[in-house]
Amino acid sequence: MIRKYRAFVSASLAALLLTTTSAAAFDTRATAAFVLDEKTGTVLLAKDADTPLPPASMSKLMTLYIAFEAVRDGRLRLDEELPVSAHANSFGGSTLFLRQGERVSVEDLIRGIIVLSGNDACVVLAEALSPDGTEAGFARMMTQRAQQLGMTNSIFKNSSGWPADGHVMSMRDLTLLAQRLIEDFPDFYPMFAEKEFLFDEAESSNRFNRNPLLALGIGADGLKTGHTQEAGYGLVGSAKQGDRRVIFTITGLDTAQARAQESESIVNWAFRQFAEKTVTRAGAVIAEADVWMGASEKVGLMAKEDVTLLLPNTPGQEVTAEVVYTGPIEAPIAEGRQLAELIISPEGLPEHRIPLFAASAVPASGFVARMMSVSQVLLGRVQAPAEDTM
Repeated sequence: MIRKYRAFVSASLAALLLTTTSAAAFDTRATAAFVLDEKTGTVLLAKDADTPLPPASMSKLMTLYIAFEAVRDGRLRLDEELPVSAHANSFGGSTLFLRQGERVSVEDLIRGIIVLSGNDACVVLAEALSPDGTEAGFARMMTQRAQQLGMTNSIFKNSSGWPADGHVMSMRDLTLLAQRLIEDFPDFYPMFAEKEFLFDEAESSNRFNRNPLLALGIGADGLKTGHTQEAGYGLVGSAKQGDRRVIFTITGLDTAQARAQESESIVNWAFRQFAEKTVTRAGAVIAEADVWMGASEKVGLMAKEDVTLLLPNTPGQEVTAEVVYTGPIEAPIAEGRQLAELIISPEGLPEHRIPLFAASAVPASGFVARMMSVSQVLLGRVQAPAEDTM
């Protein structure tokens, strides 16, 4: 009879998982949040993560992404100077105090958006890259490009995040966008860690990055704050410690101080409560599956590559692990054939499903042995109670 089997994991794997325990969930004060471990893709926290919400200046990251693409593709040059229109000059809030008619380099505009959150700088870039020369046309392009990147809960009405009906992003989308900025533009990303940018000496008080994490020595190197009355205080942040990087987005905090405290707490929690652990090495047999009519009654199961997972790192309950396969598996079995899955279920984290393969070939048994196996099955059926033979 073919059915689902569960095999015992090896003693070494079991011992590792006994030292891996459940991490306490982070009780965030943010109205919505999303926390991602970049290397493993593990979602550490999701609170209303797919709800479209006003993103405030955090949506400037989409303007920056499109600008970076344009520089990379040769449609813009960093030393190219763009004109400031009357529309760009009309914005208040966070600005570079640009004047209508002056020309500003693309590099200064980009730094002015990243460090100083310049609304006017966003509009200058938007009008230069828009299909029809307008900010509204650029906003439509932003929405279309976001969809192509997998950001399904984002709609843009302008380039800066200025309050507008229907201008929304989800926390998951913002975190995905941050990840793409980090991974797609490694040459530009260091700009996000700049603490100061003096664009205009006459406005020297407006030169400091508003990201509260950059000066704390916790590995923070980006990305963007945001605040409007409707959105509250938010932050798209990232920090790297050793080989790990955590990316997160929060929104809806009441004050800038609360945003700073919550962001620091999230970074510390993500790095302290979770750690990468090598669950098994490539080629190591971690379980055995039953074999039907083979030269051997068992076949070893292994992963083809080292398996490293992000797992909880605090005392508590053990993590569940099991090997599942459909069997017994009929011989012949080729070495390297996928036969099973290792399922690891840490409490509070997504389930991990790792394919397992035959560690060695198992040829079919000889004619006599096969006939004996068939006879044993038939004999078992004859001797079984009537209700079990249906």
